[in-house]
Amino acid sequence: MSYPKIKVTPPGPKAKKIVDRDAAVISPSFGRAYPLVIERGEGSIVVDVDGNEFIDMNAGLAVCSVGHSHPKVVKAIKDQVDKFIHYSYTDFYYDGYVDLGEKLHDLVPGDYKKKFFYGNSGAESIEAAMKVARWHTGRQGYLAYIGSFHGRTLGAVSLTASKPYQRARFAPFIPGVEHIFYPYCYRCPFNLECPSCDYACVDYIDEYLFHRYVPPEEVAMLMAEPIQGEGGYVVPPDGYFPRLKKLLDKYGILFASDEVQAGMGRTGKWFGIEHFGVVPDIVCMAKGIAAGMPLGVMASRADIQDWKPGSHASTFGGNPVSCAAALAVLDIIKSENLLENAQKQGKLIKDRLNEMKDRHPMIGDVRGKGLMVGVELVKDKTTKEYAQKETGDVMMECFRNGLAIVNCGINVIRWMPALNITSDLVEPALEIFEKSLTKIEKGK
Repeated sequence: MSYPKIKVTPPGPKAKKIVDRDAAVISPSFGRAYPLVIERGEGSIVVDVDGNEFIDMNAGLAVCSVGHSHPKVVKAIKDQVDKFIHYSYTDFYYDGYVDLGEKLHDLVPGDYKKKFFYGNSGAESIEAAMKVARWHTGRQGYLAYIGSFHGRTLGAVSLTASKPYQRARFAPFIPGVEHIFYPYCYRCPFNLECPSCDYACVDYIDEYLFHRYVPPEEVAMLMAEPIQGEGGYVVPPDGYFPRLKKLLDKYGILFASDEVQAGMGRTGKWFGIEHFGVVPDIVCMAKGIAAGMPLGVMASRADIQDWKPGSHASTFGGNPVSCAAALAVLDIIKSENLLENAQKQGKLIKDRLNEMKDRHPMIGDVRGKGLMVGVELVKDKTTKEYAQKETGDVMMECFRNGLAIVNCGINVIRWMPALNITSDLVEPALEIFEKSLTKIEKGK
């Protein structure tokens, strides 16, 4: 069948009514990309309440990793619901919780023994990492990155530095957090080029922070996204993380990899940090791990989780239904060779976008790994002036023509479909994107 299928220009009348009802009763703190009102989804197709069928490049914001309503996930959820829905693991036991930990043990990078803590979201996994790092090290400080997004709870948002409105009017934040430059080579804050820069952004941490105003012996942990997500799908150069890890080890600082968006196969490997040959001390997971069921996981070296009973817990964390879904997801990624498919389809997307770059003045940079691909739009390729408004216009034009895709950072369109998407959907999605881009370029 040919997709997309637009019956009425979205948002249609039914969608508009729901959007109006939403405005009357739902918190305005949610920042919607566009008025897409979902009725159902299957694979990489979502259908809105007006019957429009969209090619989905969002996957529920990188959550529906094996597509919408994968039969094996649905069955696992139904089977578990028939048994029992909840019985807090904070106080009792059930096997699915342990089964998932045993499965993840062999997937999380590192040959060492690991332990796992379950919450309900990415933010909860970050909070757990922050707390266990303080507990284990006896230190109170943290390092995080400009452009990072780690969540909106108080601890997580103290690390987050993606957009000002995510932090506005919520201060004071957790004390002891210092933000450093991410290796954003397309817009290097030092105006240098890699590799001739010799990773000046790492040397900066040692020479300016640690030798001037941040005592390294008081820093518990550095939290890093292996590829920045909300910050603009920024990919570091290959040698950055090895150089950074060497510095952290020098001062006994734990290295935590925020894999909430980059993990669970999104980049063509189980975890994004695997592309860089570095083994983290702590790994945070969520989003794609349970294909839409709420689950966040904090993994670490077993010796790091030396905290005492009651020091941290979660009533709903590791809910048995979520654990059942996650076990199904792990099985699907393996049995359906989705890591390989992510590499294959991601290469197709990047190759086509790079072809477009040669003929489109607004495409400044194309970057990514696997099915975590960003295309940065600029007003001028020489000055690299942000095409912020135009990026939103391209996104909206794609939506009107049946492509569900969203932006990130200031001016980046991100491609993050389900890991089992096929080329017969990728190809028309790319065509819609290029037509939409062309229209906005001509209308400038």
